[in-house]
Amino acid sequence: MKKLLIGMVFFMGFVAAGNAQSVNDCEWQASAWNLVEPWEENSRTFSNGKTRLALIDTVEPAAGAFHLLILSPPYGPLGDRQCKMVSWSPGIGFAGMHFNELVANYNPAQGLLFDLPVRLYDPETSFTNGAILHLVLNQATGVITVDMTLGGE
Repeated sequence: MKKLLIGMVFFMGFVAAGNAQSVNDCEWQASAWNLVEPWEENSRTFSNGKTRLALIDTVEPAAGAFHLLILSPPYGPLGDRQCKMVSWSPGIGFAGMHFNELVANYNPAQGLLFDLPVRLYDPETSFTNGAILHLVLNQATGVITVDMTLGGE
């Protein structure tokens, strides 16, 4: 019964999410115990160490456990960076992320550009589909925009 209830909650969350990706302030998902090991393979820095991206695995829900942690400027009053979590929807991650295939670029007019292959869970078929998650990070304003292209791995 517990598994059925968890599955129903995940399914309702997936349907409610539509095709929108989510960028939220860090909460419990950003805990150090959710960093995917080995850390040196699942975390990268950019912009002379000012920005860090890291792969997060919250274990549950199994079909939506992977999130992307972003620590970046702008800096707060105490010198700390902003902490953001990119997810499929608030609290629900992706079925998979291929962090080792992360591609980063820089465009002076836009900021840091990232492309990351991800897997999306389709509850109607119980399969996952590939997509490319596109992120743009403006370090001056802290604005992170996300978009996704279906297809990919």
